[in-house]
Amino acid sequence: MLNKVDVAEAIRDRVFFKGRTPDNEDEAGEAFARLGRINNAEIFAGRWQGHSSWERHPNGDELVQVLEGETTMTLLTEGDGERHTLTAGQFIVVPAGVWHRFETPVGVTVMAATPGPTDHSTADDPRL
Repeated sequence: MLNKVDVAEAIRDRVFFKGRTPDNEDEAGEAFARLGRINNAEIFAGRWQGHSSWERHPNGDELVQVLEGETTMTLLTEGDGERHTLTAGQFIVVPAGVWHRFETPVGVTVMAATPGPTDHSTADDPRL
């Protein structure tokens, strides 16, 4: 059976999580709506401002699409890593197992297909 989802409607009543930090990640849940599943991934949409802890998904690639606003994602590949600024309409595929985080000084709305489980780290460099 097909499942049609209105993303804007699904997140309309979600909290805009202002001031996201690695220390308050556990409060981010109310900012995100679970929209469905694809393969081994959950599809989420959410809105926030601030910066996240490092995360990685060992069991699959993650697709992150910006619906509104702007965010900069840092991916820890080789060396210092890569920084990618994403704006509305753009997406990135984060390879399985790559540590990444979001820096969002103003605000962003994203939709992501995220394979579980998710590992989190507050270390300066979680690869070490």
